[in-house]
Amino acid sequence: MIAALAAGFSTLALAQAPAPVKGDATRGADKTRMCEGCHGVPGFRTAFPEVYSVPRLGGQHPEYIAKALSEYKSGERSHPSMRSIAASLSDQDMADLAAYYGQSTVTAQK
Repeated sequence: MIAALAAGFSTLALAQAPAPVKGDATRGADKTRMCEGCHGVPGFRTAFPEVYSVPRLGGQHPEYIAKALSEYKSGERSHPSMRSIAASLSDQDMADLAAYYGQSTVTAQK
């Protein structure tokens, strides 16, 4: 009986898990303006709320970028600027930006 219950719960969890959103790099390229002000400047550091080195986005794994944006949006990550930006992004926006920045190391440094 316990095995049957466990199987039922695992099936329920799988059925409710959202399908991953497929990103489109071309659409992502049109959404980079909010990113370039910090991430497009080599060696840039923010000073609020603490001195923070801004990472380069080009060449990062798309899954990492999408997960990081999702974590900023949910509050799991706490940088105030990134939380505000991520709050305005849909899951599709995040996937598109991740696809764009994940395609090469050159794209972040226009």
